[in-house]
Amino acid sequence: MISIAESPHPTPVARNVGWQHRAQRARQLAWISLTVLLIEGAVGLWQGLAVGSVALTGWALGGGAEAMASAMVVWRFSGSRTLSETAERRAQRGVAVSFWLTAPYVAAESIHHLADGRHADTSMIGIALTAIALLLMPVLGWAGHNLGARLHSEATAGAGTQNYLCAIQAAGVLTGLAITATWSGGWWIDPVIGLAVACIAVWQGIRSWRGHACGC
Repeated sequence: MISIAESPHPTPVARNVGWQHRAQRARQLAWISLTVLLIEGAVGLWQGLAVGSVALTGWALGGGAEAMASAMVVWRFSGSRTLSETAERRAQRGVAVSFWLTAPYVAAESIHHLADGRHADTSMIGIALTAIALLLMPVLGWAGHNLGARLHSEATAGAGTQNYLCAIQAAGVLTGLAITATWSGGWWIDPVIGLAVACIAVWQGIRSWRGHACGC
């Protein structure tokens, strides 16, 4: 009789235990990201609509789509779906769709603001909010990509990409808000950043749908 210590196949068992531990961490990370994004989205939407900033409004709505990506990761690593390849593929597709949800609205509003010459007002709350996101989101994105690569999970890596995208958008929106606050002639920068946000979201959605969210 072969003892456990003498078993010829100890490595797969250990790998399986480690994989499930990382899956649990991915689910916890997704919950953290989901909570942060919902708070950011609510405050950003309030301020974006209040001051007429299409870039801030688009970024806030994008936070809702990014929250959907995190929710898909929570769904994917819950219960019996944790070990399901079918669930992984569905979650990956869900993450891709989340990139596309806000692009049409943001693009349309950006073009409308450019055509009308609409000026956004100053939002100090928006500036503070996007500055915090610029610091926090890259950390969450790095963690998501790291776990996605170790789990071979495109959905987890895609949610990490959403966090990176949120940080990139936050940098653009922060720049636009700062310029708007100090230079009235820079009103056009806000809708231009909004258009860039929409284009990046579409591109990342295509990459995620095709399974290019990480190097898994």
